Amino acid sequence: MTHKNITDHIQKDKEELSNPIMISFQRRRHIESELVSLEVYATNHPEDTHDPTPLELYCDANPNALECRIYEN
Repeated sequence: MTHKNITDHIQKDKEELSNPIMISFQRRRHIESELVSLEVYATNHPEDTHDPTPLELYCDANPNALECRIYEN
């Protein structure tokens, strides 16, 4: 699912979590984790409104991970 921006993504996740009947346990766990990552990302990057990719969320939480290193020439 594509979202217009990070605020839209956070809102959609909260809406999905608010409906306990239509969500499986596994999906709930995934959405809760994603929501925490999105909220932390939004706090760390208040000027950035785009909907971050899973890699961007991961690198925001783990900047020293090999996958997140940036090499400059």
